[in-house]
Amino acid sequence: MRYIRYACIAIFAVALILISMANRQMVTVKMLPSELNSVAAVNPGHEVPLFVVMFGGILAGLVLGFLWEYIREHKDRAAAARQARELERLRAELRSLKTEPRKQGDDVLAILDRAS
Repeated sequence: MRYIRYACIAIFAVALILISMANRQMVTVKMLPSELNSVAAVNPGHEVPLFVVMFGGILAGLVLGFLWEYIREHKDRAAAARQARELERLRAELRSLKTEPRKQGDDVLAILDRAS
């Protein structure tokens, strides 16, 4: 299984290298449209290779997707934490009930003793 994982990583790396080599031409990336350059009084354009733009877009999409999922699953994580706290509280209560002296004829505690 480990070799399959390494083979997949190697294939992915070779594909990324081939895409990078095929898209080396320089492109101008502008932060604002040409019409807004006069308003901003700057020319925020940079020459970068095309593969940098492509991989940057993919990376930005991945980061936004992970962030979106993290925020979306917040309710589930909070509910799981509440359940874990409640479970620990109930376990602590059970431990305290097992250690304190009992009255004779307490059927519920006798059942709990036999179960554990």
